[in-house]
Amino acid sequence: MTPGSTTALSPWVVRPPSTDSPARIFCFPFSGSGASAFSAWPAALDDIEVCPVQFPGRENRLAHPHYGTYEKLAAALVEALTPLLDRPFAFFAHCAGALPAYETVLRLAELGLPTPDCLFVSGQPAPHDASRDRMLSMTEPELRAEVESFVRSRGIEPRPDMVDMGLMVLLRDHAAAAAYRRREPVQVDCPIVVLHWRDDPDVSLGDLQGWRRYAHSVEFRVVDGGHYDFMDAPDELQKLLTRWL
Repeated sequence: MTPGSTTALSPWVVRPPSTDSPARIFCFPFSGSGASAFSAWPAALDDIEVCPVQFPGRENRLAHPHYGTYEKLAAALVEALTPLLDRPFAFFAHCAGALPAYETVLRLAELGLPTPDCLFVSGQPAPHDASRDRMLSMTEPELRAEVESFVRSRGIEPRPDMVDMGLMVLLRDHAAAAAYRRREPVQVDCPIVVLHWRDDPDVSLGDLQGWRRYAHSVEFRVVDGGHYDFMDAPDELQKLLTRWL
């Protein structure tokens, strides 16, 4: 292949992967969202190839059957990502997306495949504390209100059909989150960087401390912004992500 050419596009990765990128970062979206949560990242992180992961059952994969459980999601992801693990790479996962990201790292290790140089987890308690998520106890009307609030926070006036679609995806994702159980930590073989958003009203720095038990090297960083500000790839976050290169 000539420099800059791309490999075949998998439905799991929305951007055609380049063959000459020095490193890749695979991005795992939060519950109810999809790869578009990272649409601002490629332009901001020009030294790293940004590879947003698209879970089935949303956005351009709306017609694909939902993944069901995080364990099934991890198994499918390993198969899809394996051809792309031929250079340094990291995982970045926000909120509940950190849970299938963690399970994917474990499965890669079990199969003797390359594991990330770093696992970045953002605004999400550790797997054995995952049931603390306040949204898991919300009613459907409360979740609908959350969807509407999120859409407005992105500068968009939510239409009823848009909210209906978002709620459908969120309910299915929440069923997977509610079914997830990892009672005892299992360490991964890569460093973990845990990000706390200073203005996050729902997840405190204390809520994240359980990650200390999940790797030999665990670093905590407090970054300015709210729960969803990662979507804009702020400068402080960019510096943290590029440091592992």
